[in-house]
Amino acid sequence: MDDPKKEIILNEILFWKRHKLLPEHYCDFLMALYTEGEGVGLQDQIRSGNSIWGKEKRKRAAFSLLTMVLAAALLVFLFRMTSYVPVALGIVGGITVLLIVYAFKLVEKQDLIAPILQVAAALLILGISVKVSLVYFEHNNVMLYALLIANCLLWLVAGVKLKLLYFSISGVLGILILAGYLLLFL
Repeated sequence: MDDPKKEIILNEILFWKRHKLLPEHYCDFLMALYTEGEGVGLQDQIRSGNSIWGKEKRKRAAFSLLTMVLAAALLVFLFRMTSYVPVALGIVGGITVLLIVYAFKLVEKQDLIAPILQVAAALLILGISVKVSLVYFEHNNVMLYALLIANCLLWLVAGVKLKLLYFSISGVLGILILAGYLLLFL
């Protein structure tokens, strides 16, 4: 079956069958009709992941993994860079802005990759904040704590505003941990 339109239709029929949107014998009839009697073999091929849905899932998983690897590599690059710090901050900041913009576009489409981009962007912003504190305010721990609290507040506000539970919880927990640390050890 080389026709992509047929493949889309067959994927839809399998989806209907799997989720009981149509009676099973109707789905079998439609499958036989569109495959000209070869429906049984194609069902196995489509179920095995060679379908459009399987390819789409693999693309999303690969994109998610690539995004997290990119974020981790950027954080390593940011903290390993000792000379040309403003250039490193600019590169990581620019990529962070791109991730945020792309995440907002995906949220509008209700794509499931958007939370991964949001978390990666939040971690990069945290990394930028810590690097700025370590480079430009080297022996000023108050500035480090202030930037960490600002990050937690940003997460909390983003969580409440965008109705993202994971950001709200991260913001509250971060503030509580920082407050506990400051009260106990300072």
